[in-house]
Amino acid sequence: MSNENQLSVEKRVRVGKGPVRDVRAEGFVPGIYYDAKGENIPVKVREVPLTKLYEKVGKAHVFTLKIESEGQIAEKPVFIWQISRHAYKKQIMHVDFYGVDLNKPIRVMVPVNVTGKAPGLILGGVVQIFRDKIELECLPLEIPETVTVDVSSMNINDTVHISSLPLPQGVKAVYGDDNFAVVGVVPPASETEAEAATGEAASAAGA
Repeated sequence: MSNENQLSVEKRVRVGKGPVRDVRAEGFVPGIYYDAKGENIPVKVREVPLTKLYEKVGKAHVFTLKIESEGQIAEKPVFIWQISRHAYKKQIMHVDFYGVDLNKPIRVMVPVNVTGKAPGLILGGVVQIFRDKIELECLPLEIPETVTVDVSSMNINDTVHISSLPLPQGVKAVYGDDNFAVVGVVPPASETEAEAATGEAASAAGA
């Protein structure tokens, strides 16, 4: 895989609450590398490079984790599974790295991005993102940065559902039987409220 995104860590020999406190006192973040095969390696990493990488790749993109142990370096394709922070400081307290098989599909949450200007805006409509993230399934190195929805042809009451999202080849959305709306152009708030009020009045009259 590409070496563009990589992070160097050191294997931790001692584990437990006491050693973890010592790791933090030395300026490191304690962490764990694990994978579906059951491999589990305690590691420690400097917070600054970890923070910079996390800002770049987030939780949905694979990078190379270089684990140093006794003078040897093992390279693992991973993504960040979880980052735990201090309750009121910016300090990262713990990080989990999840190892992946580059030849097997995985499922990840990817943000939705809207582009273009909807014609419905001229009539007072509002572009609304109903789901700001969606779950995708694909090979680890094929995960897109975002799912982009072009609203350039959308009028009021038009919607884009999960089944019709434009996705790269080899990437599919995970949604089961619920073909939910992802992005839509909704009527002006005043119009929507008026329709709701009319519906409530009709229901009251019928009662």
